[in-house]
Amino acid sequence: MNVKILLICFGVLILSCQVCDGRRGRGRGRTKSRVQIGLPITGKYRDPESDQYYNNNNGAKILQASHFDYEYVLGHKIAFLCVAKGNPRPHITWYKDGTEIFQHLYMHVHEWRIGEDRVKSKIEIDPATQMDAGLYECTADNMYSIDRRSFKTDFSIAFD
Repeated sequence: MNVKILLICFGVLILSCQVCDGRRGRGRGRTKSRVQIGLPITGKYRDPESDQYYNNNNGAKILQASHFDYEYVLGHKIAFLCVAKGNPRPHITWYKDGTEIFQHLYMHVHEWRIGEDRVKSKIEIDPATQMDAGLYECTADNMYSIDRRSFKTDFSIAFD
């Protein structure tokens, strides 16, 4: 009897490992919709604390962002824009493929404070290479909420 239970458990373990292997490589490739970011399908939250957090008028909100799907030409400039508001003024952080990115020789991050509650951030990559293709994300956050926008990029080759 114990041998049968052991064999069944072993079979279930093997099947679950095969299912895990079948999903490899698909982890973060999908885009995030509003439903996945945190807004429930019903529009109602389970508890008042969640509702107050996500629907706070002072929370960080992205007002303007670049287009989602962007095709750039190798050797040219890429630029992404993100404008957010909130009270206190939100902080904008940029990510590429899930990892925070910082300014370097070919990538510049510009930020402007607009009034008391807005911030504008722009990232420029010049010249763009094949390595710059991927999923970029700007995240605006303050003490009340977080908002994010994603930008998918791929390159094309210009023939003269």
